[in-house]
Amino acid sequence: MNTIRAGPPGGPDGHPAGRSIHPLTRAVILAAALDIIDRESVERLSMRHLGNRLGHDPAALYRHATNKAALLDGVTEFVFEQLTVDSTDPDWRRQLRLVARDFRRLAIAHPHAVPLLVTRSLATPLGLRPPGTLRPLEHILDLLTRADFSGGDALHIYRALFGFLYGHVLNEVQEIVERPEETTDLLRLGLHHLPLTEFPLLRGLASQLAGYDGVTELERGLDTLLAGLDITLAPATPRRMYPG
Repeated sequence: MNTIRAGPPGGPDGHPAGRSIHPLTRAVILAAALDIIDRESVERLSMRHLGNRLGHDPAALYRHATNKAALLDGVTEFVFEQLTVDSTDPDWRRQLRLVARDFRRLAIAHPHAVPLLVTRSLATPLGLRPPGTLRPLEHILDLLTRADFSGGDALHIYRALFGFLYGHVLNEVQEIVERPEETTDLLRLGLHHLPLTEFPLLRGLASQLAGYDGVTELERGLDTLLAGLDITLAPATPRRMYPG
């Protein structure tokens, strides 16, 4: 497993590098790496670029991150650690809605990191993933089992929720405007390229596509998802009903 390793800051001898402007800690390294991703892209992140940003010789970074893959794992964990889940909330529906809103907030704040959040962990066996990426899962399982769902049903609810969230944030952060200077939604979205005879319904939704509202779409999707879960799943024992 790729890991971010703790170690003394500075150059190879353990003393501060001559041009250092930041002590090398896990939090400092990952915050700077995320900033590069936010401002530029995942592709632009490199040990050399990160070292220059921090004022350290890039070689010093390898004492904390074994390679770029470990750095990306660390960034993914760094973001997931900011996701708040209150497993003691007696209203599981409300808490899942708050988690969904919080996840969207993080995605909108770090749109270039969204592919990492969605796919990075999935490329690693569950038990080898950074612990910080698994804590939301553990806390949601705790939330739902406290609400008397079985462990299997709690896992199903988690998968349904995050499957929806991953698709939602990927869709929301994608650029859908081809030619912003055009005056009609059909032209702005490039839908005029689609043959009218083959895609009449899609072309006819140009205004709705252009008027995409991430907040509204998230809430409507959550309404549908939570209502469906209420119908198809039931806790092991009767529970109090709380307002949604």
